[in-house]
Formats: sequence, structure tokens, C-alpha cells
Amino acid sequence: MRLTRFTDYALRTLLFTAAHGERQVTIAEIQTAFQLSKGHLMKVVQLLAAEGYLKATRGRSGGIRLGMAPEKINLGALVRLTEPDFRLVECFGDNGTCFISAFCQLPGPLNAALDAFLATLDKHTLADMMFAKHGFQRTEKTTFPLRGPNLSAAQTKARHGTIGEP
Repeated sequence: MRLTRFTDYALRTLLFTAAHGERQVTIAEIQTAFQLSKGHLMKVVQLLAAEGYLKATRGRSGGIRLGMAPEKINLGALVRLTEPDFRLVECFGDNGTCFISAFCQLPGPLNAALDAFLATLDKHTLADMMFAKHGFQRTEKTTFPLRGPNLSAAQTKARHGTIGEP
């Protein structure tokens, strides 16, 4: 499973905004910090504001800030809001054309995996993911290695390096 850019941008926007506390931040600041598409980011902010995750102020001195406490922003609910489709395979849709779908056992494990994925996200809030605003400063090379299911942090570092390392 892969999350859409929309969800990725929503998570980044909320993390960036939360790191700045009560100070309003601008879309331009978020765009610069992450080098994101302004048009796409504006759509993300619009949805997050409409759903109460952000408070937006228009105008010359406008900006955005969190619309609720980070402890109230559940990651599972956010992903459900921002992801358009959880059909992991073609046969999960209404117009599936797979000729073995009547006999296939794959939907059971795939649905269980999706349920486990969302249940894990349901256990976490934005507050669990927050870090200080200085964490958004760019380095020459910024990478965020993902830890695989069977890799420790040390193994991940050995395989991928750390932020800022060549």
C-alpha cells in the first residue's frame, strides 16, 4: 500500500504547523520547507481547514495554525479522510473483472492487513509525531530512511545512513 501525495502533504502540513505552536505559518513557508507544489498544497490546506484540522486566516497578515490540539488529531482518521480509495486490488471495486474472484482467498488477508494498518494509525495522534521547529531546517542532503518491518534503527542507519550524511 502506498499513501497518496495528498495524504503525505497533509501530514507534513500538520507537522509543520504544530511545530510552530500558536504562530501562524504561511503556505509559502510550508512550500519552501518541503519544496512542494503550491497548487496541491493549497488544496490540502483547504480540506484540512474545512474539516477543522487547521484554522486559516485570509489577508495580508493571514496564515494557518492548528484548529485543534495535536492530541486530538488522530492519524487513522486523517488518513481515512485524505485517502480516496482503499481498494488494494482490482477485485475490491464494484466493477472487478477478475475471473477467479468467486474462488479467490486473497481478499481475506488483504483486508486483514488493511485493517491492521489503519488500527495501528488509530493508536497515534499528531502529538506522538511532533518535533521542534528547528527540525524543518534543510540540510544539503535530507533523506528520511524508512525502517523495514524486521530492521532495527541501527540496521536501518547502516543500510541508508542518516539525515544529512552522503
